[in-house]
Amino acid sequence: MEKIDKHIKSSKDKDNAKPLDKPEQFLFQLHQIPNFSGRVFCILFQSTFSEWISSILRKLAILQRVCTTLQSGQCVIQVLGLVLAFGNFMNGGNRTRGQADGFNLDILPKLKDVKSSDNTRSLLSYIVAYYLRHFDEDAGRETCLYPLPEPQDLFQASQMKFEDFQKDLTKLKKDLRACNTEVEKVCKVSSEDHLQPFKDKMEEFLSQAKSDLEVQEMQLSDTHKLFLELTVFYQVKAKMGEKEVSPNTFFSVWHDFSSDFKDLWKKENKMILQERLKKAEECFRQAKEKATYSVKPKHASGIKAKLGMKI
Repeated sequence: MEKIDKHIKSSKDKDNAKPLDKPEQFLFQLHQIPNFSGRVFCILFQSTFSEWISSILRKLAILQRVCTTLQSGQCVIQVLGLVLAFGNFMNGGNRTRGQADGFNLDILPKLKDVKSSDNTRSLLSYIVAYYLRHFDEDAGRETCLYPLPEPQDLFQASQMKFEDFQKDLTKLKKDLRACNTEVEKVCKVSSEDHLQPFKDKMEEFLSQAKSDLEVQEMQLSDTHKLFLELTVFYQVKAKMGEKEVSPNTFFSVWHDFSSDFKDLWKKENKMILQERLKKAEECFRQAKEKATYSVKPKHASGIKAKLGMKI
């Protein structure tokens, strides 16, 4: 801007002065607006604020969905019930391990490593097959729903930190206060011609932004509480050096288990679909054979037919 101002001053009284190009002219006009840098700061913050809020909201929604499913999802309870039942069955000869009322979550990713005597099948594959064939009426159909939280959701949840959420909200509150200060400053030094619509739009934004931040802080608190209740529900303890169980510690185990489970779930669903198709084809073939098979009419014979008499 210094070079533009210098050029304008030096060519002010010259008849053959070279005019400014459109970009430089545009910048010069913007620079004439009172407290231009303050206005830009406020407008830029307004444009990024909603993105930050939406990002936090999406992440908290994933956490809430995963926590709720793991704690009260009927399908999750059924799958874990099968893990306990088959585990007790396999340890039936052991009075202690064969009559367990529960198990530690860290055993879940290890189920795929427990093999049958002929080493052709894992315990996890048997659990998946049993679940689909005895608990899911839609197995083998397009309407069949995955019973556990999606691996991708669990992975995202494992990467989240409640401290980071709190830092983001604290920074937003700080930037919001700075924006409010700049708005007051701009409105104080601006004339009526340059006051609107900046003043009304920014005041409306500041009011809404303050409300959004309060909602986000409450939602963060509720989500944190929901997560801690989940860790207590599964009796997971914090690792050494942790004040409380972290999302990474808890959800990493579930992510590994869900990833293995889904791979086998897809294969078993495909197998059940093929069985259904084969059964449908066989029923169709039998129905077709039955429709084409005809019985020849039996012609009357004997003395009764020849005499045409009623007996």
